[in-house]
Amino acid sequence: MTNVLSRMLASHDVILADGATGTNLFNMGLMSGDAPELWNIDEPAKIRALYSGAVDAGSDLFLTNTFGGNASRLKLHDAQGRVRELNRVGAELGREIADKAGRTVVVAGSVGPTGDIMEPVGTLSHALAVEMFHEQADGLKEGGADVAWLETISAPEEYRAAAEAFGLADMAWVGTMSFDTAGRTMMGMTSADMATMVEELPNPPLAFGANCGTGSSDLLRTVLGFAAQGTERPIVAKGNAGIPKYVDGHIHYDGTPELMADYAVMARDSGARIVGGCCGTMPDHLRKMREALDTCPRGDRPALEEITAKLGAFSSASDGTGDDSDGPQRERRGRRRRG
Repeated sequence: MTNVLSRMLASHDVILADGATGTNLFNMGLMSGDAPELWNIDEPAKIRALYSGAVDAGSDLFLTNTFGGNASRLKLHDAQGRVRELNRVGAELGREIADKAGRTVVVAGSVGPTGDIMEPVGTLSHALAVEMFHEQADGLKEGGADVAWLETISAPEEYRAAAEAFGLADMAWVGTMSFDTAGRTMMGMTSADMATMVEELPNPPLAFGANCGTGSSDLLRTVLGFAAQGTERPIVAKGNAGIPKYVDGHIHYDGTPELMADYAVMARDSGARIVGGCCGTMPDHLRKMREALDTCPRGDRPALEEITAKLGAFSSASDGTGDDSDGPQRERRGRRRRG
């Protein structure tokens, strides 16, 4: 499937994605517990500012303000009947900003987890998950999103349901998972598991990778884990700006723009083709990341010691693949864990 992102991947050595959505919106006045997606209707100027902040900082791609825009998440705000509207408008605002950028900018329709646990552990059926993701994708497509962008997923079953839904919506897509539990997702997936899973999907993503998690060091170790599998599919790295700390009643991420510039270069050298930030990443971080990617020559894949020296210690001894001492390793056949 050829679209603007696949063409950009063919013409760009590395693509700079955007930074945080929530962190930036909280700085604009969003209150904890509020649904950011409602701002697509109620505060469109602030959403335009969110998107423009990334574009003006040099991002080639940004995500729409639709992360929690599925029926299950919106039901918490009595807005489950507004899925298509909120996603459509979120994408329309993005299309407006991208189209006046004076260069090609990809509008990626953000799709987050449903918040429900899938069968057999939980009660969410595959069919209902597909239906919810399909509804959201239809709204994003109607609003002009170039691709669907699945992120912060923990369960392989949910990832597969979203892949099926994007196929039904006839949308190209990208999908990342969050490896936040000693190198694994909350449901037990390793980087090796994910690299295998995406190749087995009937409708595989244009690119896959990791976002959020604990810190940028851990995320790069996961990226090295993807690369160790020999994948030829483009890898995404979207790490947090340092580690969250509670300061004066607010969550603050301690990663400086300079740290995120180092992270961006090492993410590229680790094998990532799409590099961005997640929680805590602001336009100032993105500017330094853009500058670093444009000016620093490509280098060898960084050693784990180099990553920790520049970005800080890992949060766990292992990357989750079963070898604590030697970094990311090829997963042994027969050891794949189900989420």
